[in-house]
Amino acid sequence: PYHVQRPLNLLSCMPSFIKSPDDQTGISGGVASFVCQAVGDPKPRITWMKKGKKVSSQRFEVIEFDDGSGSVLRIQPLRTHRDEAIYECTAINSVGEINTSAKLTVLEEDQIPHGFPTIDMGPQLKVVERTRTATMLCAASGNPDPEISWFKDFLPVDINSSNGRIKQLRSGTESPHGPHILYMVIPEKHSILHHVKHTQ
Repeated sequence: PYHVQRPLNLLSCMPSFIKSPDDQTGISGGVASFVCQAVGDPKPRITWMKKGKKVSSQRFEVIEFDDGSGSVLRIQPLRTHRDEAIYECTAINSVGEINTSAKLTVLEEDQIPHGFPTIDMGPQLKVVERTRTATMLCAASGNPDPEISWFKDFLPVDINSSNGRIKQLRSGTESPHGPHILYMVIPEKHSILHHVKHTQ
């Protein structure tokens, strides 16, 4: 029989970022989470660097995405002078390597500027029956209005890949507490955490 031979690595391609980490300003004793995701063929490997060295500390945790597309660099508790730096995310596969970076600024309590985001109403721990719907509410204020995002087991909640189980509702913009984000979740044995940051 006649066979067509395909060139090896025909579909191989350089990594490219689908989510790059954003610059962040945190408070001493708080937490910062940087998200980095990339695609490519073969699937790229994500690493985090600080000042040219791979991050390593008891306060630094790298949480991998379930599908291997990226990771979250989580720093807690923040230290004012020790953690202020440029953090670099590198995506590498057999075809090539790309880099992106984000800056972390850490403030002491007496340095917090007017308008810095605050959480006015945080989500409450709940116990619900399996297959029942759980509702979680988060309200934050600041100037400009903060952007609210949610994390599940320290990874960003992906509405699009939840098969309709997770929904997001935003209240009216005239609320005195700024934007409210509501998630309705069919519960699993996982935690839902919130993270608030300034919109630029």
